[in-house]
Amino acid sequence: MAPPKGTLWPRDDHTQGKHLVLEEYLKAWFPILGMGRGNGRILFIDGFAGPGEYADGEEGSPVVAMRVLAEHAAKQRISTAVVFVFIKNHARRVDHLRGIVDCWRPKLPGKTEVHVLEDSFESRMTDVLQELEDQKQRMAPALVMMDPFGIKDIPLSVIRGILGNRHCEVYVTFMWEEMNRFLTTTEFEPHMDALFGTPDWRQAAEMAGSERRRHLYALYKAQLKSAGAKHVLHFHLYKGNGLKYSVFFATGHPLGSDRMKKAIWKIAPFGDFSFRGGDDSDQMVMLGVAQPDYTLLADVLYRRFGNSGWVPMGDIVGFVQSDETIFHDGQVKKQLKCMEREGRVKVDPTTRKRALSYPDGCRVHFLPANPTLF
Repeated sequence: MAPPKGTLWPRDDHTQGKHLVLEEYLKAWFPILGMGRGNGRILFIDGFAGPGEYADGEEGSPVVAMRVLAEHAAKQRISTAVVFVFIKNHARRVDHLRGIVDCWRPKLPGKTEVHVLEDSFESRMTDVLQELEDQKQRMAPALVMMDPFGIKDIPLSVIRGILGNRHCEVYVTFMWEEMNRFLTTTEFEPHMDALFGTPDWRQAAEMAGSERRRHLYALYKAQLKSAGAKHVLHFHLYKGNGLKYSVFFATGHPLGSDRMKKAIWKIAPFGDFSFRGGDDSDQMVMLGVAQPDYTLLADVLYRRFGNSGWVPMGDIVGFVQSDETIFHDGQVKKQLKCMEREGRVKVDPTTRKRALSYPDGCRVHFLPANPTLF
């Protein structure tokens, strides 16, 4: 994607979708990380912040983040200092963003800090990470958003440094269209080497279509895990049948994985765009529809626990929260209730007091699946 000219530019639909998911995730992230941590601090870092708004006045990602905190029902119970760091290597856009930030400061909780920095993300984060290493210190819990134009300036070396700190997560835009178009271009190779942190992406040059995409997506997920992430999710935004872009989210905790999936599921398709979630087998489901089909969740649970005998409820929930599924823990009990009514699971009666309930300590047995259903 070519960088826009001027200070402001029109917002496109895929940017809207990305911001909607970010907003929903931040609604959970602020209280989870910000409550009960005493005098600590948490960071939201927008590495490619932009001017804060678009040509028609729509919110940019810095304003989305500040607004979520300013309007959050739990903001008075967030005991930590919330630090916003907005980075942009463009003088006019930085000046514009600073003016917008000044308007928002009075609306933010008293312990909030907002820093607008004129710099490149790669340069600033490399310096910060090196300084922390020299001082043998850790980065505060952070959500780092990387949304560049194209694939430059988000090397895996920087992401590795971020994910090497406990409670740090990354939210990375993966521009498939541009990557696919220029994959065999010689000038593109250094940027791809930096993005993936390995030359192994070159194997995809001999592939085409969905095979190429699956290879590159699986490689990037593996590289994020090698960089320190325990859970890596990605979701796609399609226009018609064409994949426009994907977002990768990497975290060290299953709760982060689960809350991001809840955020993705909550966003309904808008305009002629749609969200789809995927796994490494390229299996897709539509997210955010009014009446989602949970049949796939039953299939996933059977494959994981079908021969396991009695399974503690905590194991089921933990599995669904992880990056091994596209589902979240709020969907588990609804699906178990349907499955129990259909005679496909049974629950140890000594581990619950009420029928069709699934308390934390209960045990579930997945009965042999009907071959006509699976």
